[in-house]
Amino acid sequence: MALRLKPFQNEPRLDFNNPEVARKQRRALEAVQRQFGQEYPNLIDGKEVYSSQKLSSINPAHPSQVIGLFQKARRREAEAALTAAWKAFEEWKRTPAEERAQYLLKAAQEMRRRRLELNAWMIYEVGKNYWEADADTCEAIDFLEYYAREALRYAQPQPVTPVPGEKNEYFYIPLGAGIIIPPWNFPLAILTGMASAAIAAGNTVVVKPSSESPMMGWLLADIFRSIGLPEGVFNLVIGSGSEVGDFLVAHPRTRFIAFTGSMEVGLRIHELAAKPQPGQIWIKRTILEMGGKDAIIVDAEADLDAAVEGVVVSAFGYQGQKCSACSRVIVDKSLHSLFIRKLKDAVRALRIGDPAENFDVGPVISARARESILHYISIGQKEGKLLLGGNPVGDLDGYYIEPTVFTNVSPRARIAQEEIFGPVLAVLKANSFTDALRIANGTIYGLTGSVYSRNPDKLRQAREEFHVGNLYFNRKCTGALVGGHPFGGFNMSGTDSKAGGPDYLLLFLQGKSVSEKIG
Repeated sequence: MALRLKPFQNEPRLDFNNPEVARKQRRALEAVQRQFGQEYPNLIDGKEVYSSQKLSSINPAHPSQVIGLFQKARRREAEAALTAAWKAFEEWKRTPAEERAQYLLKAAQEMRRRRLELNAWMIYEVGKNYWEADADTCEAIDFLEYYAREALRYAQPQPVTPVPGEKNEYFYIPLGAGIIIPPWNFPLAILTGMASAAIAAGNTVVVKPSSESPMMGWLLADIFRSIGLPEGVFNLVIGSGSEVGDFLVAHPRTRFIAFTGSMEVGLRIHELAAKPQPGQIWIKRTILEMGGKDAIIVDAEADLDAAVEGVVVSAFGYQGQKCSACSRVIVDKSLHSLFIRKLKDAVRALRIGDPAENFDVGPVISARARESILHYISIGQKEGKLLLGGNPVGDLDGYYIEPTVFTNVSPRARIAQEEIFGPVLAVLKANSFTDALRIANGTIYGLTGSVYSRNPDKLRQAREEFHVGNLYFNRKCTGALVGGHPFGGFNMSGTDSKAGGPDYLLLFLQGKSVSEKIG
């Protein structure tokens, strides 16, 4: 019997302004904290695997707190995981799409059941506040639900042009066993999205989570194991990118690599994957989501208060640690002075503190990230005028940096060109709307952008000329929703894979044409 599903809908977010909802989240945080310091295995072919070397996950808000102890895999474990994935593929590729979809739907249901727990681990491990963590978990649920439906759609017979005297078919088959390399900043959503898309399409995977967020990798592995996903379909290998990551990317039996992270690492993966290895019989497919230098344009005809609100949320939500974050705001000269005054007041109102207490702005992910961001702030002090911020927060325990704004920034300045990945915003002045578009397009990236304007002609112009994969009008440039905003960028922002969109599963499939002479 065919699997019949209701049309896809996004998972509703929790309202933490409701005191009872906030209390439940705090209780989940307390329960998770009691589990700090436990040891977790890698998962290869359904078996728990321990290594001699370990990796600690720490709380960026309190670096002395060890979230958990994880196994640091070596090449031997990576090889075993890839072998297990190929072994499982022989059966999984023959598993009907309806059955594969049901595994994803069961995993989505398990995530709903464990939602507050998942939020809590994320709050502690990567420094998201309640709102940001819950949005991440909801997006993971959305990916599972959406790709389950997409697997069913792609499994249907595909239309072909009739040819007299022939019976012709066109259908999709999976690629094989591949590598999933997710980032730490959306440690559940992007991990779940890339892995579940590959699995829904009939592939098997080796997942190498970021060393900054191994707990979220373990939790997803645990969820898939708990709902009975066949052994070897999802293999978890935690280890360093330079050893395990490069080894798996270059391996001749790796069929595809799905990666989300920085431009530099993405290009390295692309280069490694492009070079054929002895025994390799295919061109590896790379699905790469990389960086951004995203801009919001504030036109002379904008709703200024709405624009300020959208800029602040886009620039400083999750400490600016999103590839979609607004790191440049391009303001028409007629509004520039008034915009800066309003922006200064709005940024000053942000509360900085422990994400476990649901502050607006938490820590950046690591000491290394803080050092890099502070280095860019020192560059910005030479390139522009520091409006506010610019310092580490000395009276807090973790890796905190004040929300920082620079004005009088040239479009060619480094802080207007290079991805900083932190709470740093550059304000640029435009002479006209056309000039603002020119400035917005003047980087090597092309991920997200936003325009605030009441003028429909200018919005039409931006629709044609603002060269980004995800463009928003009169709203923030972050917060893409699965199904509603297929996500992926142009230029050096990646391969425009459009996660959460109707084309995404195609990246994990290949088309096969079969023709039979009849009569």
